[in-house]
Amino acid sequence: MSEEVVPQQAGPAQPKGLLQQMEELMAALNADLSNLHEEAGFSPLESQEQIRSSVAE
Repeated sequence: MSEEVVPQQAGPAQPKGLLQQMEELMAALNADLSNLHEEAGFSPLESQEQIRSSVAE
């Protein structure tokens, strides 16, 4: 018989606010987009310019 080990948290979990969750998701999305641009052969500067222009539209 096997037992699954569930990691215990160090203390009571603090729920994150919606704004903090959105900021973390946006940061992760921006990092992913930067990586995709780099893999596609764009320089980091071109990637930032392209992201800014798409946000401004």
